[in-house]
Formats: sequence, structure tokens, C-alpha cells
Amino acid sequence: MKHIIILGDGMADHAIERLGGKTPLQFADVPYMDMLARRGRTGRLVTVPDGFAPGSEVANTAILGYDLNKVYEGRGPLEAASIGYEMRPDDLAIRCNIITIADGKIKNHHGGHLSTAEGTELIEFLDEQLGNDRVHFIPGIQYRHLLIIKGGNKHIVCVGPHDHPNEPWEPLLVKPETGYDESKDSHKAELTAEQTADLLNDLIRKSQELLATHPFNVRRVKEGQDPANSIWPWSGGYRPSMQTLKELYPDVHSGSVISAVDLIRGIGHYAGLDVIKVPRATGLANTNYEGKVQAALTQLYNQDFVFLHFEATDEAGHDGDLDLKIRAIEYLDHRVVEPIYNEVKTWDEPVAIAVLPDHPTPVEIRTHVKEPVPFLFWYPGIEPDSVTLYDEESCVSGSYGMLRLNEFMDKFMSL
Repeated sequence: MKHIIILGDGMADHAIERLGGKTPLQFADVPYMDMLARRGRTGRLVTVPDGFAPGSEVANTAILGYDLNKVYEGRGPLEAASIGYEMRPDDLAIRCNIITIADGKIKNHHGGHLSTAEGTELIEFLDEQLGNDRVHFIPGIQYRHLLIIKGGNKHIVCVGPHDHPNEPWEPLLVKPETGYDESKDSHKAELTAEQTADLLNDLIRKSQELLATHPFNVRRVKEGQDPANSIWPWSGGYRPSMQTLKELYPDVHSGSVISAVDLIRGIGHYAGLDVIKVPRATGLANTNYEGKVQAALTQLYNQDFVFLHFEATDEAGHDGDLDLKIRAIEYLDHRVVEPIYNEVKTWDEPVAIAVLPDHPTPVEIRTHVKEPVPFLFWYPGIEPDSVTLYDEESCVSGSYGMLRLNEFMDKFMSL
């Protein structure tokens, strides 16, 4: 049997008064997800281990069956793998957003939804101005980039800008971690945690001075658009040590990951999956749904496993855009789940389909929350449970009950 996971990042949500007490997933028109729930089996999943923040890098790694306590090193190393940067032993790799600061607060975490070309222009400018033998800025996708600190110390406290919209930025600056046991750290960094934090905060402040006068931002301000006027480094780590998915699940002889997001591609890289890049895949609601679906079907036909990831629902949640989140959920149903189901149901070799989010990103909170998510499994001949709709409330009654972490992948791969 072949297996495909279709993941709508941040798709789960809370009940919203203006939707009559429904969640966006309950309110949206999702006939194919509902049909698969009705014909399949459902449950809920805890995707974030105790002691971890509900980030996409944590949740997606757990969904794929990994023990975060053994493999987690932050987003930075995952993004490094995705963009082809081979980390050296003394590298500290840090995710580096380009964001918008206004009136002393974080207005958004994406610099006004930069295109990849715009983001590359700005990050290369910063590397020219601020890069040196220790500091190196590397372009990624859109607003998501990479910052390498040679000899940097990972024992620092950083926050994701998407978790702090409309909050003052200065109290959120990088701080050295306290209380960690250096004797248990096999990686001996050249810089102390305090020196690393000071360096990063200096880069933040200098980036604001430089970006304020960049022609791109001068033009944006004149046009009444959000300027991309600050970097924000967070979630750093060293090179992770991960088994491949084939080593964890021998039935996965070959597989692929398809996403527009660097960190998901990075997880796939370390998991030993082929990283498939689809033209015009943006990570937003205007992504190339049809291209990603065709790529997924092609890979699934020739391989055993596909992890198909969509970011649009998460971005809409972070922006607090309820209408867009509903539309992105409906796109996932009509433009992804529907064509994949209609194709694979005709194949001679059966295909198991899983649909789920990695975490909730409620539009009224605009950040990730650490709560269970609904999931469904379907394959030809599966014995259905009593659930007839796919949403946060209905799946409470699912026959799988409440799974935790790697139990999801263990159950899915045993189908």
C-alpha cells in the first residue's frame, strides 16, 4: 500500500462568534474531507511534546514519527538543508525573517508578504553591509531566510515574530539562556550565549537602520505599503542527527516531500525524502495547487510515500484574515483532496490518505496554540467509524481517540 499525507498548516482553529460559533473548518465547504471522514476513520492528535513550543518545525517532525527530544535543533538547520547550505560543525544556523516594525511594535512577521525576488534583494544587501567571516546572510524564500553565525552558541532565547503581533519589539530581543549545563553540551561553541545574543541584537538594530533607507522600502512607504524594515532571527541550532524515514519505517522504500516552505523541505531532506520543488508554489493562498497535486501524484505513482504540505491556512491565521482562511481551507478540499482522491481510487495498488493540520493557528489569536488537531485516515476497504464530518469537534468521537506524537505515523504506516 502507498501512503500520502495531505497537511494544511495551521488549519485547525477555535469556534468564532461571527461564524455562528463554528470553526473555519466547520464553516467551510469541504465535501471531500467530510466524505473521507465519513468513509474512513478519524481521531485527534497531540503534535507537540511537553516542553516544546507549538512551532511547525516541531509539529511536522513529530507527525513524521520522530522523537523531538533526540533530533530537534530548531528551524535554522532545517532551512539550511532546504536551500542547499551544508552546515559545518561550528555553524549556528538561525531562521531569519524580514519583518515590519511600526510604531515600535511588530506589525507583521513577513515584511508585507515579500516575493522571493524582493526578499533575496534585501537579504543580499544586508549580507553585503553586515556580513563578515563570522556572520553570513543566505537567501531563502519570500521573507524566510537564513543567518549563519560561525562559532555561535545555541543557548539563547529567541521568539518567533509570528507569535507576537502588535507587541513592542525591544522587550522581545534575544537573551542568553540561563541554567543550562554546559558540561552536557557536546558542541563547544566559540562564543558564549551572552556574546551570541548581543551579536544578534546588534544585527537587528543595524538592519533597521540599513533597511529604512533601502530604495525598495522608500518606494513602499511612498505607496502606502508596509516596509520590510527589520530582520528577526529566531529558532537556531546546530546540524541535527536524524534517521531517515526508511530507517524508521521499512515500508517507505522511497518517498518525497512537496512544500513551498524551507523548513518542511529541510525536514524532508534529513528524513531522506526527495525534495520536490514546484514552480509558482508560494506558501500562500495563490500557490500552484494544481502543480503541487500533479507532482504529488507523479511521485506517489513511482514511490511509496508522499508528504504534501500547504502553508496558506497558517499564513491566513497569522494575518487574522478569517475570509482568507476559510477560502484556503476550501481550496485545500476542492483543489487538492478532491483530485488526489479521484485519481488514486482508480489505481490498482491501494493508496492510504491522511489529512490533518500540524497545529491550530486561530485567526482571533494570530499565533500557534498547543492543542490537539483532528485527523482522518482513508484507504479502499477501511471500516468506517461513526464520524461523518471532518472538523475539530466531530473528530473527538473518532475511533482512534487521542493519539500522541509518533503514534500517528505508526498507525498510518501500519494500514
